[in-house]
Amino acid sequence: MSANQRDKSWIVYLATFPPRQCGIATFTEDLTNAIDQMFGPSVKSKIVAMNLTEVSHFPYPDKVILQISQPREEDYINAANKLNQLKEVKLVNIQHEFGIFGGEYGSHLLLFLKKLQKPVVITFHTVLPAPDERMRNTVQAIMKYSKGIVVMTHSSKEILEKDYGLNPDRIQVIPHGIHHVPYRTSKNAKSALGFSGRLILSTFGFLSPGKGVEYVIEAMPSVVEKFPNVQFLIAGVTHPTVLEQEGETYRNFLTKKVHQLDLSNYVSFYNTYLSLNDLLGFLEATDVYLSTSLNPNQTVSGTLSYALGSGRPVISTAFAQAKQDITNEVGILIDFKNPRAFTDAIIKLLGSDELRLRMGKNAYFRTRHMTWENVALSYLKYFSQFVPELIREQRKLPPIKLTHLAKLTDDFGIIQFANLTEPDLSSGYTLDDNARALIVATLHYKKFRIHSSLKLASIYLNFLSGVAKPDGHFDNYINSNRAIDEQKNRQENLEDANARALYAIALVSTTKQIPKRLRRQAHFLFEQSFRKNIAFSSPRAIAFYIKALYCLLSKWKEPKTLAALRLHCEQLVTLYEKSHSPEWEWFEHYLTYSNAILPEALLLGYKITGERRYLEVAEKTLNFLIKHTYKDSMYIPIGQSGWFPKEGTRQHFDQQPEDTTATVEALNVMFQVTNRKHYKELVNIAFNWFLGDNILGQVVYDRTTGGSYDGVGGKFINLNQGAESTISYLLARLSFES
Repeated sequence: MSANQRDKSWIVYLATFPPRQCGIATFTEDLTNAIDQMFGPSVKSKIVAMNLTEVSHFPYPDKVILQISQPREEDYINAANKLNQLKEVKLVNIQHEFGIFGGEYGSHLLLFLKKLQKPVVITFHTVLPAPDERMRNTVQAIMKYSKGIVVMTHSSKEILEKDYGLNPDRIQVIPHGIHHVPYRTSKNAKSALGFSGRLILSTFGFLSPGKGVEYVIEAMPSVVEKFPNVQFLIAGVTHPTVLEQEGETYRNFLTKKVHQLDLSNYVSFYNTYLSLNDLLGFLEATDVYLSTSLNPNQTVSGTLSYALGSGRPVISTAFAQAKQDITNEVGILIDFKNPRAFTDAIIKLLGSDELRLRMGKNAYFRTRHMTWENVALSYLKYFSQFVPELIREQRKLPPIKLTHLAKLTDDFGIIQFANLTEPDLSSGYTLDDNARALIVATLHYKKFRIHSSLKLASIYLNFLSGVAKPDGHFDNYINSNRAIDEQKNRQENLEDANARALYAIALVSTTKQIPKRLRRQAHFLFEQSFRKNIAFSSPRAIAFYIKALYCLLSKWKEPKTLAALRLHCEQLVTLYEKSHSPEWEWFEHYLTYSNAILPEALLLGYKITGERRYLEVAEKTLNFLIKHTYKDSMYIPIGQSGWFPKEGTRQHFDQQPEDTTATVEALNVMFQVTNRKHYKELVNIAFNWFLGDNILGQVVYDRTTGGSYDGVGGKFINLNQGAESTISYLLARLSFES
């Protein structure tokens, strides 16, 4: 083992693992992949794989470091001893299901736990109420050896407390993970599967007699009579244990029932273990998902979670998880073994497109905290209670993707808003967003020299040229028909947007990697405004203009430009002197948006002029801002739902990416100026707001699209991925490349 490997922190998972076909195996693969994606390489996931028999062998990936044969007692002891010898193993997470461990009620696991000297967290996938004495004793013994316990529903926590006598403070509820997919209606996916024009019902997962599919089949004749274009898809192989003991008896029973009821044209079986992409494709094609379990005590159903997470309304029997998750906003709960109830519920949902779509969207929005990234983050935070060094590891920076930025951009400019991930053309275009986007595209091209980012920069620069006015100012609002919105431009103060535009074109004109023709175009635009001696009074506009002048002075030390920079720095200092007090070290009588750009501008002014007053004011104000936006190693931006007046209450909600980015950029400059490590640490904490270290504990950056959600509310993330939020994230992420 190399020295490099020994430096890692390993979390070892005792579980089944693919290619073994098992729900626990799939869960463990998804969880460990998400943790590795977010925290690798400083935190690595390793597996001790459970095999059914001594002759069960699978071509496991390198992630699997040990194997245990379920019935073989010495394997449990040997595995524990080997883990004890590995210093890099910081914690062991046991994914527990009674059937995957040997002995009565999986009691062989105790052999492993008695020998293991590492902290253990156990995840119970099944929690059975009213246990007999032997089951209770086994579960209590397992819990005795565990530092922490994870369950997936609140009902499971209540059962452990009431029926097993466990202290509820030792139990953490973390939901079953779901794969993040964009919300889409079923039309295109149906077409891909050859079901255009059909109404699709579906269920998937391992087939076994406890699945209860027969009651849906018995419900279908009345549904077909009312909706002759209905199709019921049953996807999944027979459960391996059932297959070994009973063969295909249950599948044959279902097939026979389909023929007896003359439903062959309306019911389709897919006897295959679905890949993730196929599974998500089936769900996307689904109009109504049917969750049919006959076990009232089933506390976890990955299939139910996946269906809700795909934005599908659900009709479900009233088992434990369903009673928690299926409200009348997202679906319909029905009794067990009741074909008539299935019939009525299916007809109700198929009969109303509006109801079906509303329930599906509700399901999608209410499950975003369950995406694998958010679940992985919850696990790491919980693990760190027992091994604090885990959460202190540096978060892995996501790759830089311009995919969503490009999606929001047409040949005219970047569109202002989005409905979820889809551009909302009716929102039109703004100078503000196109200036922001120009900054991102320029910085991206400077670093990576990719033609696509240069093409985007050209579009945004042309937009700025198109809205430039002869007096040196710019229009901000452009309608969806690409006409200037004269009324809106007259009604609002456009200083901030104008100054941001000047900063963007100053950056382009001074970035040597940008082709000369674009630099000339940008320089001409800037000079057109500069010659008009435009004045700014808004503090943020002043700050953006200072950033523009800093770009120019970093390349050309022209006296007139230097004088303008000094003038605007003095404006900020004057604002500070008028507003500050010992308890309020700030430029205004309130903290609002993009606050950190004000001290950042003075730091840049100091870098050019060496004027100590600029540095002193920048330090005082930035430290004041830090005091009010950092708590317990978390960055908490000022809430936009009321801001923070000097004599009023600080708002915490409607936090927006723009504020986080301003803080990241200002702290980076402060670190460059002072070389104080403290500021660099604060940069990482602020950026991690995007990666889930926020008051909701949810990821704000969408790795699948490359976009950012629009904000963090009191209870929910704003899931729209508009221009401002996506560009703000990219600016913050690119700051780590400079």
